[in-house]
Amino acid sequence: MTPDSPQQIELIYAIVNCETASRLIKYAKQHGINGATVFMGTGTVHRGVMSFLGLSDVRKEIVLMVAEKNAAYQAVEAISRKFEFNKPNHGIAFTMSVCGLSGSSSMSCDINLTRGDDGNTMYNIITAIVEKGKAEDVIDAATEAGSKGGTIINARGSGIHETSKLFSMEIEPEKEIVLILSEAELTETIVSSISGRLKMDEPGNGIIYVQTANKTYGLYK
Repeated sequence: MTPDSPQQIELIYAIVNCETASRLIKYAKQHGINGATVFMGTGTVHRGVMSFLGLSDVRKEIVLMVAEKNAAYQAVEAISRKFEFNKPNHGIAFTMSVCGLSGSSSMSCDINLTRGDDGNTMYNIITAIVEKGKAEDVIDAATEAGSKGGTIINARGSGIHETSKLFSMEIEPEKEIVLILSEAELTETIVSSISGRLKMDEPGNGIIYVQTANKTYGLYK
């Protein structure tokens, strides 16, 4: 990397059981991570496929951390070992590159069906932001298209006139964020199913975007 080259920044997602996030963040700081943001979420995996994401219908903590790419990879590998993400129901972690986002009216997504950095199965992260009460419809539509489940994040500001933010995008109160990890070959079908069910081509019905998971830990087929 030349002196004028921008840093490659990676976003780390870790989804763990409640009361685990604080310990995870403390450990991450020992491995070069300077800070983190925690969301509360709910696992939504159906019976029979719970082992795929290691989630169940209980509350989860979603930890977001950013770091330079190499530092992020080293940290997430250390975190995975420490918190035993190789064992079912211990949590999952994945990383993805941080890139600029524009308004939803100009968003587009070209899904790249290549292998991940480690040569393993490629995963995409599908994110849908919808009105409160519609998250289960997103999950149902995704499941019909082959998804094994997802995580719902309640995106509320702390006051009626406040907003929370995800990737610098304002999320108005009374919204829900649905996070789905999808094998690459299923991504387009899942996105199409969600968009059709929620009529996302109509204004005000939500937005959906796809990103690539570069490193994944704790996923089981």
